[in-house]
Amino acid sequence: MSIFERYLSLWVVLCIIVGVGLGQLFPGVFQFIGRVEVAQINLPVAVLVWLMIIPMLIKIDLRQLGRVRQYWRGVGVTLFVNWGVKPFSMALLGWFFIGYVFRDFLPAEQIDSYIAGLVILAAAPCTAMVFVWSNLMRGEPHFTLSQVALNDVIMVFAFAPIVALLLGLSAITVPWDTLFLSVVLYIVVPLVIASLWRSKLLSRKNGQAEFDRVVARLGPTSLAALLITLILLFGFQGNQIIAAPLIIAMLAVPILIQVFFNSGLAYFLNRQVRSPHCVAGPSALIGASNFFELAVATAIALFGFESGAALATVVGVLIEVPVMLMAVRVVNRSRTWYERREGIVPYEECCPSGVPQSRSS
Repeated sequence: MSIFERYLSLWVVLCIIVGVGLGQLFPGVFQFIGRVEVAQINLPVAVLVWLMIIPMLIKIDLRQLGRVRQYWRGVGVTLFVNWGVKPFSMALLGWFFIGYVFRDFLPAEQIDSYIAGLVILAAAPCTAMVFVWSNLMRGEPHFTLSQVALNDVIMVFAFAPIVALLLGLSAITVPWDTLFLSVVLYIVVPLVIASLWRSKLLSRKNGQAEFDRVVARLGPTSLAALLITLILLFGFQGNQIIAAPLIIAMLAVPILIQVFFNSGLAYFLNRQVRSPHCVAGPSALIGASNFFELAVATAIALFGFESGAALATVVGVLIEVPVMLMAVRVVNRSRTWYERREGIVPYEECCPSGVPQSRSS
């Protein structure tokens, strides 16, 4: 692990501080960047997401996706946590902390709206950023891609009914343009670019060596894009952080608990069914992170830009990166304990260092 990667948590903290500071010093610049969007999707951030995930997607040989069938237990665990536990656990945490514990410290007229925002956030499992977290814990890339694709399909049918059920609404307005455009921008386009680039590199003479050099060069690019994204996100929301730090801190409590509860549950269940660590890690991280573009857009569509629901989803955006890095650290450090369970294939047999590559025909 390079020094840059070893101290990634420090760089994240510095980027948060820099982002808030720059947002206060140059509000016009950040407002301009923030307005460059289509269907609630910020295009500069979308480009940064490409820079983050293309270095990971280029390692994936699409012809090997069939091997994911051997990880069906991990797929089942992830789906159960994402759709059978996560939205409902967040609803309970929201009702307990926002509706009871912190009720006297929050604006009374926004209580229900805050809870609604938390539910919306939890009902939208993460897509593109999962590739970043999976890569940081050396997860099985084919499993990660197939699980993200499966979640995207399920989200089209399950997101609206689950949110409507938990919020007691007869129907909700789903920003379908945001949902479909996000899938295209964050999954389809970078996957096509990475696949074509991979094929071109491996088809050349000494293609494997050239491919390895390109992958090595792209690594720092991915982490740099992650940090720049963090600066932008905190720059966009710097005013809200400074204006209402106590409210943001209280909203963060159920989100934090939900992240660690759901990631821990997925990790434990994968260990019980003896999934390999390179599957259990991504499964736990997928079960904890959120598709914040869809969540923010839905909250705004239902409750308005200035609503408590919109703020709650934004808090999810702000703590996503630092909290998920903490989850990655726990998953990495617990690998020895995880593999002590009898019947679990050791990491080096499941996902040996360096993803095996095949020469394109």
